[in-house]
Formats: sequence, C-alpha cells, structure tokens
Amino acid sequence: MSPAKKYLLIDSQIIDDVQNIHLVLGKVKKDPHNPLFLEDKPWEPRFDNLYANVLFEEDTGTYRCWYSPFIIDEKTTFTPREKRASISYRNATPTNREMAVCYATSKDGIKWEKPNLGLVEFNGSKKNNIIYRGRQSPEPWTVHGAGVFKDLRDSDSKRRYKMFFRSEKCMAVAFSPDGMNWSSPTDCPEIEAAGDTHNNAFWDPENNKYVGITRLWDPVKRVRLVGRTESTDFLKWTKAVEVLRASPTETHRQTYAMPVFRYADIYLGFVMIINTDTDTVDCELTWSPNTVHWERVCPGTQLIPRGPEGSYDGGCIYAAAYPIFRSDEILLYYGGNNGKHGHWRDGFFCLAHLRPDGFAGMEPINLHETGRIVTKPIQCVGRNLRVSADVDGGMLRVGILDASGFGLEGCELIKSNVTDRVIKWKNGRNLSNFRGKPIRLQFELASAQLYSFSFSER
Repeated sequence: MSPAKKYLLIDSQIIDDVQNIHLVLGKVKKDPHNPLFLEDKPWEPRFDNLYANVLFEEDTGTYRCWYSPFIIDEKTTFTPREKRASISYRNATPTNREMAVCYATSKDGIKWEKPNLGLVEFNGSKKNNIIYRGRQSPEPWTVHGAGVFKDLRDSDSKRRYKMFFRSEKCMAVAFSPDGMNWSSPTDCPEIEAAGDTHNNAFWDPENNKYVGITRLWDPVKRVRLVGRTESTDFLKWTKAVEVLRASPTETHRQTYAMPVFRYADIYLGFVMIINTDTDTVDCELTWSPNTVHWERVCPGTQLIPRGPEGSYDGGCIYAAAYPIFRSDEILLYYGGNNGKHGHWRDGFFCLAHLRPDGFAGMEPINLHETGRIVTKPIQCVGRNLRVSADVDGGMLRVGILDASGFGLEGCELIKSNVTDRVIKWKNGRNLSNFRGKPIRLQFELASAQLYSFSFSER
C-alpha cells in the first residue's frame, strides 16, 4: 500500500483487528431551505431522476449545476393533475419523451438561478437554460443521463469539460471549453452498455486512465448492474464490465446509478438502490481501492434518508455527482421526488450536509463499553497525527504499538467533536522519529465515532 496523508476508516485495507467495533454511516442533515429549485419552466415537465452534476469553481466563486430533465414528457404535459389518480403514469398517453442537459448557477450554493442562455432552441425560442439537446435529423442522436466534469489535467483547453452519456444507440462523449458550448457527440459503441442511468466519468491517476461508470443489464436475471469502462484519451473505450450488482439474497434491491469520486486516496460511490417491490429509490454508500473492486458500506442503510411519504424526497433520492468539500462540511446535492419511481412524481433539487470526512466511521458496538481498533503497518509521512471524530460524552485516545512513550496511557484524551485535531502525547512528543517508517496505530474509543486519521507537518 502506497503511503497517504489521510486514511478513512471506511478503508478495510488498513485495519488489522477490531474489538467491540463496527462501521456505521455518518449522519447527514438536510438543508432547511430544501427544495432549492423545482420543475418551474415550460421545458421542465418532469425532472424524473435529475442526474445532477455539481461543481464549485474556485476562480469565480460559483456553484455550477448540469442536470438532465425530460424537456418533453407528454404523459405529464397532457395528463392534468386532477386525472392522475385514475390513470397510472405507465399507462398514460401520449408517450413521447426527450431528455436534455440544463444549467443552473449559484453564488452561495442555496439560491440557484436558471439563466436564459440563448444556446439551444425549444419550441421556437432560445430563451432557456438548455445547454445540450439531441436532434432528429440528418443523423438523429439523443442525450441521456449525462455526467459532466472538469478535467484540469487535459492540455487541450477545448476539452476542459467532458460529458459522458447515452446517445441514440450507444454511449457517447462530448467536449466543451467552458461547460456551456459543447461539441457534437462522438459515439463510443465499443463500450456496449445500456447506459440508461446517471453515467459519470473521471480521471484515475493510479492507472493513468479515464474511468467511466454506466449501466449494464443481466439478460437472464433481468437485474440492473453497475458497469465500468476505461480509456486513455476519452475517445476510445474498453467494453464495459460488471463491477457491482444486487445482493444474491435481495435481487429486488437493484443497483440503479452510481456517481463515483476520489477522496483520501480511495474511491467512494453513491449507489442508488431501486426496490422493485416498493418502487422506491434509496441512496447508499460504496467504496473501492481501485474503481474495479467495490464494497457496499452498511448495505440497506440510507446515506441520505428518504423523507416522510409525500414529502419532497419521500419517494426517490438520486445523489448528484459530485460532493462539494468545504473546510467545515461536505455538501451533498441530490434529486428528490415526492412519488415513486414509475409513478406520477414531482422532482426537486435538494441539499444535505455532512461533517468533514463523515461518510462513515467506526464506533463501539456496545456504546457503553470501550472499543479498540488496530491498524496494519502504515508509513508515517508527517510529524503530527490528526484525527476526525465525533465524541458524544465519551473519549478517544491513540497509541503507537511497540513504541515507548507513545502508549494509550500517555495520550491526551479527546472528549469533544474534532476535525483534523492533532494528537498530543505526554512531554510534547511528536512523530518526527517515525517519519518514513511503518507504524501500527491503536485507537481506543467510547461513545465516539472515528472517521479518519491523517499525517501532517504542522
């Protein structure tokens, strides 16, 4: 394992032994301003799953959101609300639908604007916030489930922003210098994926390749699968292969979409799980050391819980790509629905808050007893050890195994919630003598949840 500056307790590779300890998801707080925006434009009859992609541009201090509503959904448009109780969404007519990519901005992440961009025509006018739309002729193409990201490593400024999506008959990509003006699609039939989901792509520095996450189908068991493809140039891709599916004992809880992002030298994924029995969609957490082998974190537990039935996010939740990392919190944007997946439903753009590093952490199984965690040998890359934890009336302390003067008994107790707090030992000791060497850490905690530890020079 290569040395890192920060380790998440999600990463089972670093754990050697635990006593009275288990991994639990962090607790999100939904923003009181929710929903932040809704279907309020003529070209937004149905958000459906929204498939939002949110970036914060530090140079301009602007939050940018690319989302994919159905700009045409004749079932919604031609079925008045008062008649929907007597006819199901699946059986309603006419059935024509078209998805496109729309754009919204914000200065504070709460109040969002849908600007009139003058880029794409809809019903004879370009006064809208549509940035990408398919066409019927001369060569028809569509855009479904677009993933958008900013690629700072590409030397070609015309390819600064990249889009990964499902076109008319196959997967496709497109490029933009500014995230607004996009190239025509380049088809990528070699991926051989259904792609009818929130597709997303990113750069994998370990493999020196782009990775795309999309959807496959098991034609025998008729279940949705998460597929992975890779490329060196974002133009030619490998055939997508399965990397995640439903548990064999819960085939009714299928993997619907999975936006992926890199964090603390591992990969995390928001996997949307559709329950085909209840027709609801939940957001859960996954992790991977390499984008190939994925593990679900606390399967069956929602990272962003659905709200009460009938509320703005009571039926379905679709996490956005990507989280926004601030010094004091993580912003998790998502699409919420007040109805079930295949039913009439209104869509909303929403926000949840999570503490730094707080995707998941380890805590005692029996909260009234002490729990212990022992790591595998980890290379020390700094003079200080820092931790992020929530301590609720209990304590946390750290020791270095087989290191005189760095035992648990010599560690200053942590008795409050901390983020990147420096661990202190008696006599002002630090890790300078261990720099570049492997050490094994021992954590002892009671009524506390440990999320991460890290090394630093300060």
